[in-house]
Amino acid sequence: MSEYESKPNTGLGSTAATLRGQQLKAVIKNVDMSEDMQQKAVDTVVASLEKYDQEKDMAMYIKKEFDRLYGTTWHCVVGKNFGSFVTHETKNFIYFYLGPIAILLWKTS
Repeated sequence: MSEYESKPNTGLGSTAATLRGQQLKAVIKNVDMSEDMQQKAVDTVVASLEKYDQEKDMAMYIKKEFDRLYGTTWHCVVGKNFGSFVTHETKNFIYFYLGPIAILLWKTS
């Protein structure tokens, strides 16, 4: 399990309003991607929390950012309670928590 620190954030939406202004720690639960890409995933999630109120909007932002940076086709789920089973391209998968929010991000061909 890997851990990454995020910068303090502000402007968190209703999805995680109680996290407003807190230092959040990313806890990687399962990963198949480079450490640089992992850090970019954490940074992108932090940016999404600062910009959007709803989990669906955060997921859209993360997906579009990864499509832009690493080519299509990325998928993203953001939430506090979900199950999943996905098939992904090698070296293009991460599942982690940022505070109490889970993020599942993966690429398919």
